[in-house]
Amino acid sequence: MHLLLTRPDSGSERDALHIGLEAAGHRVTSTPLLTVKFKDVMPPLDGVQGLIVTSRNGLRAVAAGGIPEAAFGLPLFAVGPGTGAFARELGFRHVIEGPGTGRELAGVIRGVAAPQTGALVHLAAERLAFDLKNALAADGFDVVTHVVYATEAASSLPPKTVQDFRAGAFDGVVLMSPRTARVYAHLITEAGLNAAASRLTHFCLSDAVAQELQALGSVNAPVARLPHSQEMLALIAREASDFS
Repeated sequence: MHLLLTRPDSGSERDALHIGLEAAGHRVTSTPLLTVKFKDVMPPLDGVQGLIVTSRNGLRAVAAGGIPEAAFGLPLFAVGPGTGAFARELGFRHVIEGPGTGRELAGVIRGVAAPQTGALVHLAAERLAFDLKNALAADGFDVVTHVVYATEAASSLPPKTVQDFRAGAFDGVVLMSPRTARVYAHLITEAGLNAAASRLTHFCLSDAVAQELQALGSVNAPVARLPHSQEMLALIAREASDFS
């Protein structure tokens, strides 16, 4: 299949999902709909019992500013396997992975950490998909939300992408976050591509992602069984069998 991948640009690091899709034999056109801008460095870690990371971009941001040696020995709660693997690559030695969402990660933290041991620092985006601070406050946890990056939405689709939509070049679109899906739906409508989009399969990381496509009307939007990249690859492999 020819797939439109909408993830933010990962800079010098090749996107693992892009690599996986190409390895599976798909043609991939990358059109980032969000631009990531790093904002800050790691905060002071005195009295901190652990770190929370809900996106690889949080790790990229602090890596760009330099990660202090003390951070590598702290427990790091990663939202899912992909973020956990990236944390280990950077040198974090005690990584605890969640199943893939912030809500589920809160449950993991409740089961492993103790409120009295110290604060937890969430290396967060400017916009939060799930508010871990409030979710864990009722259990007595002190979560410090430290914004290390922001995302800016694209104002339009690239002309070549619009041309490819109109030519029917794509078979599917890969959407990995609710905000990306919301931006996608808006830009498709602005470009008058609703009819073209209705013919495509929109591969969604979660139900929350699929719900953001409602503005496009009736579109085919299968959802991964679990919200992480490996399950997205499995979902696309299942659907791709219909194209063979």
